[in-house]
Amino acid sequence: MSSHSLAAALNPSSIAIVGASDNPNKVGGRPLMYLSKFGFKGRIYPINPARDRVQGVPSFPSLAALPEAPDLAIVATPGDSVMGAIEDCANRGVRAAIVMSSGYGETSDAESIAAEQKMVATARAAGMRLIGPNCQGLANFGTGAVASFSTMFIETTPADGPVGIISQSGMMSVVPYGLLRQRGIGVRHSHATGNEADVTLSEFALAVLHDPAVELLLLYIESLRNADVLAEAAALARERNVPIIAVKTGRTTRGQAAARSHTAALANDDRVVDAFFHRHGIWRVDDIHEQVNAAELYLKGWRPKNRTLVVVSNSGASCVMAADTAQGVGLELAALSDTTVKTLASHLPSFATAINPIDITAALLTDSTLFGRMLSVLAEQSDADQYLLALPVVGTGYDVPLFARDAATFMANTGKAVVLAAPQESVAAEFRATGVPVFSNQTDAMRALGQVARHATLMRAPIRHASSARTVEVPAGEAPFLDEAESLELLAAHGLPAVAHRVCRSTSEVAAAWRDLGGIVAIKACASAIPHKSEHQLVVLNVTTEERAVAAFNDLMQKLADLGVDGGVIVARMARGFEAMIGARIDPALGPVLLVGSGGKYVEVFHDVAVLMPPVTAGDVRDALLGLRIAPFFSGVRGEAPLDLDALCEAAVRLGDIIAGSAGQIASIDLNPVIVGAKGEGVVIVDALVERGQARLVTA
Repeated sequence: MSSHSLAAALNPSSIAIVGASDNPNKVGGRPLMYLSKFGFKGRIYPINPARDRVQGVPSFPSLAALPEAPDLAIVATPGDSVMGAIEDCANRGVRAAIVMSSGYGETSDAESIAAEQKMVATARAAGMRLIGPNCQGLANFGTGAVASFSTMFIETTPADGPVGIISQSGMMSVVPYGLLRQRGIGVRHSHATGNEADVTLSEFALAVLHDPAVELLLLYIESLRNADVLAEAAALARERNVPIIAVKTGRTTRGQAAARSHTAALANDDRVVDAFFHRHGIWRVDDIHEQVNAAELYLKGWRPKNRTLVVVSNSGASCVMAADTAQGVGLELAALSDTTVKTLASHLPSFATAINPIDITAALLTDSTLFGRMLSVLAEQSDADQYLLALPVVGTGYDVPLFARDAATFMANTGKAVVLAAPQESVAAEFRATGVPVFSNQTDAMRALGQVARHATLMRAPIRHASSARTVEVPAGEAPFLDEAESLELLAAHGLPAVAHRVCRSTSEVAAAWRDLGGIVAIKACASAIPHKSEHQLVVLNVTTEERAVAAFNDLMQKLADLGVDGGVIVARMARGFEAMIGARIDPALGPVLLVGSGGKYVEVFHDVAVLMPPVTAGDVRDALLGLRIAPFFSGVRGEAPLDLDALCEAAVRLGDIIAGSAGQIASIDLNPVIVGAKGEGVVIVDALVERGQARLVTA
């Protein structure tokens, strides 16, 4: 859906308020008050058949009585009259309607859900976009089109600015607004999407990013819908160098249930959400405080090229705490050159510390120029991209205005990210007045620096596009799963290293397979009707003789017969080594997903698995694996040889290509275990399960 289809909602030339009230503290009165108060230049049409004027504005008895079809209608009527209002909007040619009433899809009531669906069908038949229901409203402070009933805009005076906020929750569309305004940061857009029966957060994100005034976009998401549209928005954000910071709730089962009851949001797989955000350069935070914490740094235009940090403080304790905190927030203390350390030391008393973190001690009290001289040396000789100035206690006797000017000069001359951590408001105010971002808490300051640095790296990463070169053909059939032999054959056809095996249906075939494969073999039932063989004791491992192979065959065939299943067995060469897993599936909301990590029978217990979104490179997979708990095994532990990490990464890349190129023919692929040999020995897939997608669930 084109973002231009929301122009009537975001930048209307005329607005009707259905259910307009003379009382500005009612849902139908608040938007009318805001439109007048905040300078909306378009035409305003209150709809109230009982009044000639509402809040001093000429009123109309109905939408049909208006002199024109309004761009936007606000429906602020009781629930039982909403459907009639939507029908009136559709008949009048309204282009977009906001439904503020609740009690629809967010409930479990079948009639209410059906009413919401009817509302959407009516709007779509008329070519009208529907925002909500259960929606607090939209606010564009650039145009004064504040079609919202939020109390926040009374409590905190709006100011147009470079930030856009889009939220599925009405409350969370204005809480970050309030926090930003407390920091003196203006907000251009503050939009709530409610139940998203029609228009989604993703569509609003794309539309808002077309506003050239927006330099930072904040999202509050309970359920991610229209992922392809959000991906398009994220690509535009990268092109425009606009960071997107998202709070995505529903990390836990209870959180997911709460989201469902709030806005009818169906839960997304949280690990897949993380992978989606990572691929598209969206930074995820845990809460609203974290979402606005680094806003000022982003708006300075800082996009650090490295994660190195220099700390300058008059407190040794602050230096120690900064050193402890740095790694946890993704920063590295910059290693200053010997020359720089000597130069710094030449300005400091002998008891001060010239290495990073730089402790200039209480000498700052007697020499106010010391702070500026330290910064001047760093400006000339340090290539770090982030600087923390920590002044936990200064005041009477300190030339704080000079410190603030020196910091601002350093920031302007270097273009580097500079923040102050100072709990004293009198100190903070001096630095704030010069444009230096200020935090009362040192940890918050470092988190903001680390976030901006890591996010900048993420935004610079190349956007990978799926290749159409790989064609996947899945055998047709009615069974949801391929049998193991078909699964291994499919994988081998696409260059994946399947274990050597034979499919057998007789004792003579089993005996011949054992002789051909030699040594130790595994014998497993092979039937598409039983995808999970171990649950039915249909796997026999470590078969070392022909006699045992025949006996295992007879036992497995009898078990299949007892289960009423037609099938055979696979005789496969046993492989030993480190057990990894590679998996892939199609997420119903977010598309192809790749999983890689620790394998074996305890994979669901340890959950040491990374999630990526294809297409990926071997480097992407390597980075993901080295972030897991199993990472030390790849280098070799306790005298063991290093594992063939390159081969595992290449296998994962190929599997990602298969799932991305399957065009709905494959729903999921599970390779567990994948045996990883020593470096140079490669990997081998010893168990595989391919689930057909809906595109191939047909009769053979």
